[in-house]
Amino acid sequence: MKFVDEATIVVKAGDGGNGCVSFRREKYIPLGGPDGGDGGDGGSVTLLADANLSTLADFRFERRFSAQRGENGRGRNCTGAKGDDLEIRVPVGTLVYEEDTGELMGDLVADGQPLVVARGGFHGLGNLRYKSSTNRTPRQSKPGTPGEQRSLQLELKLLADVGLLGKPNAGKSTLIRAISSAKPKVADYPFTTLYPNLGVVRVESHRSFVVADIPGLIEGAAEGAGLGVQFLRHLSRTGLLLHLVDVAPMDGSDPAQDVKAIAQELEKFSVELGERERWLVLNKTDLLPDDEREARCRDIVQRLDWQGPVFATAAVSKQGTQALVFAIMEAIESRRQAATESS
Repeated sequence: MKFVDEATIVVKAGDGGNGCVSFRREKYIPLGGPDGGDGGDGGSVTLLADANLSTLADFRFERRFSAQRGENGRGRNCTGAKGDDLEIRVPVGTLVYEEDTGELMGDLVADGQPLVVARGGFHGLGNLRYKSSTNRTPRQSKPGTPGEQRSLQLELKLLADVGLLGKPNAGKSTLIRAISSAKPKVADYPFTTLYPNLGVVRVESHRSFVVADIPGLIEGAAEGAGLGVQFLRHLSRTGLLLHLVDVAPMDGSDPAQDVKAIAQELEKFSVELGERERWLVLNKTDLLPDDEREARCRDIVQRLDWQGPVFATAAVSKQGTQALVFAIMEAIESRRQAATESS
């Protein structure tokens, strides 16, 4: 299924039911008086985060949603039934904006989290409500109020513990296949990954983390070049970034310059994202001769003046991936424990 991370929908809450004008008419009961009942409230529209969904593709074709209208009141003081609420399920990580104003209405980050985006109209009043000592036969009633209608912009930001970034063909998809059950497309040409992929990495039965494979970035991505600019937003929710670099690129480019170029794109897109913790993963080391491998990796690290963790891997043969996975798991668990203690 094609990945869709933006959608525009129109939601309409149900109108409130109208109040009724009615008078009691029964045999042997003269001057029965008013007995018109109130209408029912209109149904509201609620967005509900669902962890079983991973894309907004369901909204490509169906874009208008309406809750049920409240029933009108009836005679014999019968109140109209309330309209049924409408529940729309969206992926966890969905941001909801009001399209007309650009206002952020909510951020659905937890499974089962609800967000009311359009409230149903209030019920109208029947003529029984207007009965008084001076108005014995009221003939006025009140109509129900209209339900809210909004045009919403939905934007999905994937929730992952780790985000993979790098130039096209750096080996991100191969790595996520090697360490998780995800099966993204892998090929020997650039931009093989056309949309983000999520994979769950299980270290043990009770220890796991989620990794996101983001389409490859190129120089100028922050200004719209390539495919990655569409998905840079997904990295903003990741706690740790793994910067993959091909140590033996087929095009003869300089791996150190490739790393610097991508780092600049991150900073252009978001200062906060540029300051996010990054680990360097020197990938495809199996393509280098044994006697050159260590020297090449050391040269890249020195020219970058890299201060963070560095790992050497060959994702296609899973060399070095186990050490990387265990290091990531320990870092994530330390963060989780620190967050728990601080709260």
